[in-house]
Amino acid sequence: MKAIVCTKYGPPDVLQLQEVEKPAPKDNEVMIKIHASTVSIVDRRIRGLDVPFWIARIPMRLMFGLTKPRIPILGRFLAGEIEAAGKDVKRFHRGDQVYARGPRYGGYAEFVCLADASAMSLKPANLSYEEAVTIPFGGACALYFLKTKGDIRSGQKVLIYGASGAVGTSAVQLAKYFGAEVTGVCSTTNLEMVKSLGADKVIDYTKEDFTNSDERFDVVFDAAGKISKSKANKVLMPNGKYVSVFTSGMAQIRTEDLLLLKELVESGEIKPVIDRVYPLEQTAEAHKYADQGHVKGNVVISVGQ
Repeated sequence: MKAIVCTKYGPPDVLQLQEVEKPAPKDNEVMIKIHASTVSIVDRRIRGLDVPFWIARIPMRLMFGLTKPRIPILGRFLAGEIEAAGKDVKRFHRGDQVYARGPRYGGYAEFVCLADASAMSLKPANLSYEEAVTIPFGGACALYFLKTKGDIRSGQKVLIYGASGAVGTSAVQLAKYFGAEVTGVCSTTNLEMVKSLGADKVIDYTKEDFTNSDERFDVVFDAAGKISKSKANKVLMPNGKYVSVFTSGMAQIRTEDLLLLKELVESGEIKPVIDRVYPLEQTAEAHKYADQGHVKGNVVISVGQ
C-alpha cells in the first residue's frame, strides 16, 4: 500500500511517499481504508522534533525514536471505511464509515488497523470524510481543554486566543454551545470568519493587545500555544482559569467525546472549517503550508480517492 513515511526528523521534505506492507487486523482490531487525515500540530512537532523550550529534545527522542520516529507513518487523526474486522470486534462492521484518533498514528496511509477499544465512532452522516476528519482533532481537543480543563459553564466570559486555527475554530463554536460569551483573538483577515462561527466579539492581535482590554474573563484558552500564563492573568477574573494546548497537558480524546461531537455536527451546532485539502502524495507540501502558521481552520490530507 502507499504511505507517507517520515524518514528522519527534519523539515517537511523528510516525508516521502513509499510502498509499505498492508496491515492485517488482529482479532480485536478493525482494518480501515483511510479516506482522509489531517496535518495536526502533533504530527508537525514529531516530524520536526520541534518542541517548546521547556521540553528537552533528548527525552523526546527517547520517547519517539532517536534518529527518526519509531512509528514512521504519522497522521494521528483519520476518517475512513472499515474493510475488515477481527472476530472479537463488537462495535463495528465491514462498511461502517468511521472517524478516529489512532493511538499509534498511521493516518498517512491507505490502510490502518485500530483496536476496537480505540477512540473511534461512526462519523457524522452529514459530513464528507475530509470534513469529518477535522472533528477528532480540532473538535475533540477544544472540547477537552474547555470542558475538562477550563470547566466552562453557561454565562461565563471566555477569551480564545488563536480563534481561527484548527482548535480555535472548534473552540469558538463549542464555547457558544456551552452558553459562554466568546471573545476571539485572531488576525485581520480572519475576523469575519471568527464572527461567523459565533464569536460575540473579536480582537485583531495585529492592531490591539488583548491584555489592554478592560474586560475580565472566566476562562482564557490559548488555542495556539503562544501566550503565557502571566500574560493571560492580566485579563483573568480572580478565580479565572488559563488553559493552553501546550502547557495544560495532552488532550485526552475518548469515544464518548467523538459521539457527542457527532451529535453536535449532525444537529448543526458546530461545523468543520477547512483551509486546504492536499492529496496523499503532496503531504510534504501540506506540512510546508501549515508550518507557515497562518492556517484558517484545518489542513486535510485526502487519501485514496
